[in-house]
Amino acid sequence: MQPPPQPEILSPRTRKGRGVFDDENLDILSHILDDFIRIPGTSIRFGLDGIVGLIPGIGDVLGGIASCVIIFGAWMRGVPYVVLTRMVANVVIEVIVGTIPLLGDAFDIAWRANRRNYALLTGSLYEPRKHTIHSWVFLIILFAVMAVLMLIPMILLAWLANGVMHALFGVDVHFPTWL
Repeated sequence: MQPPPQPEILSPRTRKGRGVFDDENLDILSHILDDFIRIPGTSIRFGLDGIVGLIPGIGDVLGGIASCVIIFGAWMRGVPYVVLTRMVANVVIEVIVGTIPLLGDAFDIAWRANRRNYALLTGSLYEPRKHTIHSWVFLIILFAVMAVLMLIPMILLAWLANGVMHALFGVDVHFPTWL
């Protein structure tokens, strides 16, 4: 008689890729992407992400893809999901604002999403409660700002529609009092 089969025991995700995604390698990657070149005589630093971001159309996307290595490394090391979400938000902000010509490139150099994400990674591994709370606050504020930015055009369109209706037909459209 054969003994019953034993279930397969999988190692936790924090054990996978330990050598590739250790602190030293991810720190070097974030340094190369964000601040390994210094403009002589100034404190301004930038990296490959800022250089590649100068390529119109595809540069910021390539920089965002490179930034995902740090996020993947954080996931492999067991960083809480709320911190991972904040890391993704940092990269998305950098990529979206980076698409604006010249201003976006300056923002890309100043924002340094990869250095921020590396700090979040190490901080969440060594002080998980503090970084989880800060990430929740950051995400709540980010979503509130996004909601306001979405409401502003809607309110302006409603105001414009009311003006057009009044000018053309002499009809006032009444909106809720909170508008």
